[in-house]
Amino acid sequence: QVQLAESGGGSVEAGGSLTLSCAASIYISSMICVGWFRQAPGKEREGVAAIYGSGGLKYYADSVKGRFTISQDNAKNTVYLQMNSLKPEDSAMYYCATHTYACGSGSWSEDWRYAYWGQGTQVTVSS
Repeated sequence: QVQLAESGGGSVEAGGSLTLSCAASIYISSMICVGWFRQAPGKEREGVAAIYGSGGLKYYADSVKGRFTISQDNAKNTVYLQMNSLKPEDSAMYYCATHTYACGSGSWSEDWRYAYWGQGTQVTVSS
């Protein structure tokens, strides 16, 4: 059973930064795709970023490109989401998720592909 635990959420002002962490109970090998998703109240869950291939492949939603950076530390079995220049519209519950298949540019944001999910961490950005 794969377990994921997010941390690092909080409240910041617009323009601020946060780093989210996703600690996995398994070894993050090159065969595992890890994604970050978010869901705001009344909105559908959306893919934010994903990483695959020991960090060699990274994918981002257009809305966060240039502001967010996904990375991983295999020694710590942890994936990070560095979020800079935060905007009020970034406010949401953020979840990390993983599955044991390849991440593709056309599939990484499809949440139904991910079998394991964390409990989420709340990010609130005030204007």
